[in-house]
Amino acid sequence: MNSGDIGFMLICTAFVFLMTPGLAFFYGGLVRRKNVVNTMMACVSIMGLSVVMWCLFGYSLAFGGNHFGVIGDFRFLGLNGVGMEAGPYADTIPHFVFAAFQMMFAMITPALITGAVVGRMRFKALFPFIALWSLIVYYPMAHMVWGEGGFLAEIGSVDFAGGNVVHISSGASALLLAFILGKRKGFESSSYRIHNIPFVVLGASLLWFGWFGFNAGSALAADGLAAHAFMTSAISAATALVVWMLIDVIKEGKPTLVGASTGLVVGLVAITPGAGFVPIWSSFIIGGLVSPICYFTMSFIKGKLKIDDSLDAFGCHGIGGIWGGIATGIFAQSSINDVARWDGLIFGDYQLFVAQIIGVVVSIVVALAGTIICVGIVKLFTHLRVEDKAEKIGLDISEHGENAYPSFNGWD
Repeated sequence: MNSGDIGFMLICTAFVFLMTPGLAFFYGGLVRRKNVVNTMMACVSIMGLSVVMWCLFGYSLAFGGNHFGVIGDFRFLGLNGVGMEAGPYADTIPHFVFAAFQMMFAMITPALITGAVVGRMRFKALFPFIALWSLIVYYPMAHMVWGEGGFLAEIGSVDFAGGNVVHISSGASALLLAFILGKRKGFESSSYRIHNIPFVVLGASLLWFGWFGFNAGSALAADGLAAHAFMTSAISAATALVVWMLIDVIKEGKPTLVGASTGLVVGLVAITPGAGFVPIWSSFIIGGLVSPICYFTMSFIKGKLKIDDSLDAFGCHGIGGIWGGIATGIFAQSSINDVARWDGLIFGDYQLFVAQIIGVVVSIVVALAGTIICVGIVKLFTHLRVEDKAEKIGLDISEHGENAYPSFNGWD
């Protein structure tokens, strides 16, 4: 045991926890005033649901044992056998600390999906969907990437802090769920105004703050690798922020605060899978390219495909995660972290690049198939979408009987 590692990891765990409230502010600021409570409630409810599920059986399914490289078993049911001694995944911290750190990932990941369905999905459909999605998609993905004997880990695919597990899985599921639900009323004819830009900036700032724990903490020790991941994360986010501002100036003639906030988030998404694998200089490239990649993908999804991914959950997290996974296969160096069996494509080796492509494809397939299953089950018990009248008056009143702004007259 190492007291420095224990203290560092507990702090990082708290950092990652703060990301989900941060996401609530980020998403809540982007929606209409009549839907802000519902949007934030989706994230807050997951804060409770995810902890209960993780401690009862989720941790065990993700990290307890191994079956076919896809899922664990119930050896840690109710955290039985998880205690103050070191566990199988980290030698210098208590098993409890590792389980708690991973619990925060299981919290933020399904919350990302909610940004694609704001303003039109019933809360009593969303809540069971998230529970089922965590069981069918997240726990197997966490096991395949990070669990002992996991399929993707065995073929050599690497994911330092959640490109596949967190961002690609949630992004792909969000896009499909948005497609199944259909567009918001007036999607192509009405102007959807961002109701609170300061909320957006607050949320993005909390996400950036928490992301340092997200990526640096994935080293599982207070060491040089954690410092390396911290720095690559800072550089990628900052570069993406500046590049998004530049795109705004070129396309719209002026920079926007929402654009800068979005840029820093996609920069963090892109560096997540490679934060502890790629050299410092490459984080400038990864962050610099993710902004135009995500910017134009969002335009394509909404302009050409006409899919109402309301808050660009797929455009930010799905596409950013895919680019990050591929970029890890290009720039990773085993000398930085020997979990990577091979160097990246730019150093003349191709095995890691191929493994990364397989990892991306598997993540997308699992997410899409799991989403279809979850939707099918939920539809047996309730409609997915609210009625037209409820959508018109807003989900704050119709779903929760609350109003974020009592003096608001209903017109945006």
